[in-house]
Amino acid sequence: MNKIKNIGVLTSGGDSPGMNAAIRAVVRASIYYDIEVTGFLRGYEGLIHDDCIPMDRKSVANIIQRGGTILKTARSEAFRTVEGRKTAHENLKSRNIDALIVIGGDGTFTGANVFASEFDFPIIGLPGTIDNDLAGTDFTIGYDSAINTVIDAVDRIRDTAESHDRLFIVEVMGRDSGLIALRSGIGVGAEAILIPEANMGVEDVLHKLEHSRKDKSSKIIIVAEGDDAGGAFKVGEILQSKYPHYDTKVSVLGHIQRGGKPTCMDRVLASRLGVSAVEGLINGERNVMAGQVNREMVFTPFDHAIKHIDAEKVSSRWLKLIDILSF
Repeated sequence: MNKIKNIGVLTSGGDSPGMNAAIRAVVRASIYYDIEVTGFLRGYEGLIHDDCIPMDRKSVANIIQRGGTILKTARSEAFRTVEGRKTAHENLKSRNIDALIVIGGDGTFTGANVFASEFDFPIIGLPGTIDNDLAGTDFTIGYDSAINTVIDAVDRIRDTAESHDRLFIVEVMGRDSGLIALRSGIGVGAEAILIPEANMGVEDVLHKLEHSRKDKSSKIIIVAEGDDAGGAFKVGEILQSKYPHYDTKVSVLGHIQRGGKPTCMDRVLASRLGVSAVEGLINGERNVMAGQVNREMVFTPFDHAIKHIDAEKVSSRWLKLIDILSF
């Protein structure tokens, strides 16, 4: 077992619901094991500028239900440079910080992986991203909250679509991953779902519309923002030109998917992962992401977790399910 006396924690990249719950778990687990905690503000920018605060029980009180991140977040261009990372390392050593816990997505872990390799510094990552696009965990912190936000919004859109016999194309987040679109689309009973991982294009949507039930007064199409079809507005233009008799509307949900209170699932997941990360550092784990697979806590090396979406997350079975349910 390694003697860890002071852990640094930060949140980086895009925020996600449940980050505060993860921070809370890291701080409370550290205190339980008699370890000091230092919180760095605005992600890796805080490391470079030595912008940090000591954290205790009071600093994480009443935050588990809050969206966003109390430590703030940012994307750091300076941390991409050798000079920036060297400054960050010097600041960590000057404060006698023995290890880092970073909460974020693939960009955060890419930076952590480089930094850990250059300075032989122990780091554990927590998967905090609404996209669910990391290998080594069934779900990422914030994903469940994001898809429930989408479902709530689209249910409301469905009400007005029903009232006006409209076709709605709804764009959800997912520049490189269609997993938000996939699950939320199934959850709202969408007629079609366009995601980057599948070959389905606008032609397939046209086919579905031509063969859909004529008695349905509303139709919902979910489009991931990164889909090859070109996003919701492009899809809307094509469908409107092909089917001018449809009253077609486009709705882009945007950043509301990142905000709001985390669901119970995200709060529990973040809490388990935060404790697991602290215990992992104590037991000598380093340069890995803490994740949950089949309800068990596991550790996955950064270079495997980054941009290696598990095939199971977008399998042919999911795509077939979409076809069956939209029939």
